[in-house]
Amino acid sequence: MEVGVTLNNELEAQISEAFCIFDTHGDKYIDTRNVGNVLRFLGCVPTEKEVQEVIKATESTDYPGETHILKFIAHVSQLLMDRQMEPASAEKLLEAFETLDPENKKYLTKEYFGKLMAEEGEPFTQEELDAMWPVAIDPITGNIPFTFYINQLRHKPKIYEIAEVIKEELAQAEREKGKKPQQTMF
Repeated sequence: MEVGVTLNNELEAQISEAFCIFDTHGDKYIDTRNVGNVLRFLGCVPTEKEVQEVIKATESTDYPGETHILKFIAHVSQLLMDRQMEPASAEKLLEAFETLDPENKKYLTKEYFGKLMAEEGEPFTQEELDAMWPVAIDPITGNIPFTFYINQLRHKPKIYEIAEVIKEELAQAEREKGKKPQQTMF
C-alpha cells in the first residue's frame, strides 16, 4: 500500500495500513477521536486512559484534534515493542470468568455479566455492550458460556509478534554498532 511516507519495517507498514483506514481525507491525518479505533483495529486492547495518552503524545500542534501518521507510527511502534495494550491471554480470561462463577456453572447470565461490564472497572457503554452480545451470548440459552466466549475472543494479534521481531532486529543493530572495530593509530 502506497501511503506517501517512508516505512522502515513490517511493523510500521501494519500501523500505517490501520491508520489509513481512518484517514478519510487521504492527507496523512486522522481525527484524534479515531485513535482508539486504530489501536483496536491493530489488535490492541487499550484502556480509555491509554487512548488519551496516545492522543496526547501524537496530537498535532499545528492542527489540534488531528494526529499525523508519522508521529503516530513512531509512538505506537514503541508501545507495541514494549507490549503495551496487549490483550489478556485465554488463561487469564478463564481465571477471571471462573472468579465470577463461584457455583461453577460454566456460564454467566446476560443480566449479571451486563451489570458487571456496565458498572465495574472501566465501564462499557450501552453501545459497546450491544456490540458484544452477539458474540458473547448463546442464542439458545441466552447466557454467556464463558469458555465459548473466550474462544471467540481468542486470537493472538499478529502485530505483537511483528513488534517482537522488529525490537530484536533493532537491538541486534545496536549491538553490532557497538562492536565496530576501533581504529588504531600507527
